[in-house]
Amino acid sequence: MYNDIMMPDRCSFCKGKLVKGKTEFVVRVENEVLAIKDVSAYICQECGEAYYTHEISEKIDNIVTKFHNSTLLVHPLAAGELSFKEVIA
Repeated sequence: MYNDIMMPDRCSFCKGKLVKGKTEFVVRVENEVLAIKDVSAYICQECGEAYYTHEISEKIDNIVTKFHNSTLLVHPLAAGELSFKEVIA
């Protein structure tokens, strides 16, 4: 499932060690939010940053495209939205 070619062993942000695991990928597509659960990734043990192999990135892109084109059946997800500027004003 993982393709280890060219994958770093340390986080580029905090230099923490990366370990294989699962994470959630969340993206905004126009006015909707898509959350993809159980995505294979290398995850930093220190800061939690996720790194995806090329193969997984392509699969994520394919899912996002299908979601954008409304050709993917998804479960509804409740979400709230606010502007950072509104909160700190």
